[in-house]
Formats: sequence, structure tokens, C-alpha cells
Amino acid sequence: MRVEISRHIVADTEICHGKPTFRGTRILVSDIVELIAAGETPEKLIEEYPRLTKEMVREALEYAAKTISGERYAEFSKARA
Repeated sequence: MRVEISRHIVADTEICHGKPTFRGTRILVSDIVELIAAGETPEKLIEEYPRLTKEMVREALEYAAKTISGERYAEFSKARA
């Protein structure tokens, strides 16, 4: 099952055990958030992961903030089996 979490973030049970990744990649959102927390800059991450954009990094941080605050973020009406 695939859940569209946001424009760039999806969770698909067939990819990375259903953990949120960036659409069309196997890059885990959690990895990018952890790297930002460790001091990496968005520019450096984009160099290391050329498929990422600044908007995708920003969306990852937004997703993390909303998840921590307990907000429901996934639009389940867009889920596909």
C-alpha cells in the first residue's frame, strides 16, 4: 500500500519497509532529518544526494515537526492499494 504524505514524501510498503521516503527514491526522510540535526547543511545534502532539492529538505523538516507535534499528516484519501 502506498500513502501520499505530501508532494515529495510517500510511504510505500514495498519500499524501505514502508518508512517515509522521497518520491521516486529510496532516500529515507528520517536520514535527511538526522543529517540536518547533526549539522549538515541543505546545500551539502543536495550535493551528496543529487535527486534532492531544497524544497524536499524543507518538506522533510516540516514533516518531522508535524509528526512530533502529533498532527496527522498523511492524506489517507490518496492511499492506493
